[in-house]
Amino acid sequence: MQKKDNMIVGLDIGTTKICAIVGELKEGTIDIVGIGKVSPSHGLSKGNIINIEATVKAIRQAIEEAELMSDYDISSIYTGIAGDHIKSFNSNGVIAIKDREVKASDIKRVVDAAKAMPIPQDREVIHVIPYEFIIDDQGGIKDPTGMSGVRLEAKVHIVTANMSSSMNIIKACNRSGLIVSDIALQSIASSEAVLNPEEKDLGVVIVDIGGGTTDIAIFYDGSIKYTSVIGLGGEHVTKDVSVGLRTPIHEAEKIKIKYGTALRTNVDKAEMVEVPGIGNRKPRTISRSTLAEIIELRVEEILSLVDKELVKSGFKEFISAGVVLTGGSSLLDGIVDLGEQIFNLPVRIGFPLGVGGLTDVVKDPSYATAVGLVIYGSKHMHVRAYNGRDIDLLRSIREFFSNIASKLFVRKGG
Repeated sequence: MQKKDNMIVGLDIGTTKICAIVGELKEGTIDIVGIGKVSPSHGLSKGNIINIEATVKAIRQAIEEAELMSDYDISSIYTGIAGDHIKSFNSNGVIAIKDREVKASDIKRVVDAAKAMPIPQDREVIHVIPYEFIIDDQGGIKDPTGMSGVRLEAKVHIVTANMSSSMNIIKACNRSGLIVSDIALQSIASSEAVLNPEEKDLGVVIVDIGGGTTDIAIFYDGSIKYTSVIGLGGEHVTKDVSVGLRTPIHEAEKIKIKYGTALRTNVDKAEMVEVPGIGNRKPRTISRSTLAEIIELRVEEILSLVDKELVKSGFKEFISAGVVLTGGSSLLDGIVDLGEQIFNLPVRIGFPLGVGGLTDVVKDPSYATAVGLVIYGSKHMHVRAYNGRDIDLLRSIREFFSNIASKLFVRKGG
């Protein structure tokens, strides 16, 4: 297989699937040239790894499929993180401008001042994203480089994660023979694939409904303003169907995909659905409206929790471009109409945009995070990974696991 410097791999380690996507950079564009997917995956719950061996096995399988399709030997990846352990907040820092002209060193100092906040020892910083600079009394500045003034202030959005969760992701990748170039919050990665600059300027929220979590990111005036994670997702809808219809989980998933709808008013009450029994019990038929009622209750709960987060953020009134739903569960019939009722905002489904190559294959919301990670990687491939509060420690930990992986583990053989 080939080794190229212009290849970027996004690895989406999700609760219900693991997906690897290979992108090739070509004169400012990205062509998708390889895809590997394992579904259902095992070893994760609500975005967290609970069985590392099962996760490693699924990662290896997805990587091997992507390598075979792309004819590229994958050694490093960009991956995402989610889970209800994710916490984020906004902060600001102020410094005096040296020589009365803003230089790159001044920007670094003011961002460092903004992130100099006490953080528990069991947490690490995943992202520090400046969204506004203020020079003296002039605000709304995106890039202050070269501007004159006395006082520089930075407003930043900080995303933190449980350190053990991120370390388990790195460890699982390293044991699969991979080096983690960077970790990104999944909603931020997805936004790279499904949002356009006009929406980010006008005000938009991306709601990535995955298997175990629902990830939220609010953009306004071209910058990210708020992020949050809800510990509910499509997996919970499937479990509700399984319990409510007394059918195995894998059958409930099939029924949800084929007959499910998030809006019971869309269903003819006379329509019936065959439901396989558990064990040796015979199949039976139920009304499709009964299935729709089960699904609608859970989806309504998820979207209502999202709406509460929008209100809590203080930015709901600025979301003029509306809500973009993405992730595998966003394909559920009726979810756009239900979302518009709950949010009282325009809602659309977010499909991956801005890439070439195998576009017909990845034109699916379930690929938003993996495609977004490739785009994210293309923008950060020359930037130091991790903006953590202890960069030397994090780098040393990563190198430690990478060295172990290279000496003790062989990706192909186990």
